[in-house]
Amino acid sequence: MITASERRPAELAVAWLVPAVGATIFVAIQTFSYINAYVASSGAIEAITFDPGTLLGISIYVGACVLPPLLALNGRRLSDWAMIVLGGLLFLMSTLGGIFDGLRDGTHLVLLELLAVTLPGAVATLISWRHIRSNSTSGRY
Repeated sequence: MITASERRPAELAVAWLVPAVGATIFVAIQTFSYINAYVASSGAIEAITFDPGTLLGISIYVGACVLPPLLALNGRRLSDWAMIVLGGLLFLMSTLGGIFDGLRDGTHLVLLELLAVTLPGAVATLISWRHIRSNSTSGRY
């Protein structure tokens, strides 16, 4: 039988995976919205191009979204703090970027960003903070 203390790291990992999946869904819908606008305007909208450095930066950012769930599974004090700092930073940057892109490309994308990334990211941060507080007062660390 799995105890609550053994289940907690898995719950934290899932909580941090949800904003990462939401960010992926947001980027996919944003891409399709841009392609739809580009095709509807018969190519009148300026095409978006990325240089190799930008693509590398995007790849590193997207890859970093896997780190908070992995840190949650470790279950040590330092990894818990790294999880909440890195995860909070990632979801905050994604939220700000998504809102900026949504205001530029369509307000429906702002709502999608808030529902798919910001809300789950805030919940994951809150769950992580409660996890850290409960473990520091219970003497687990």
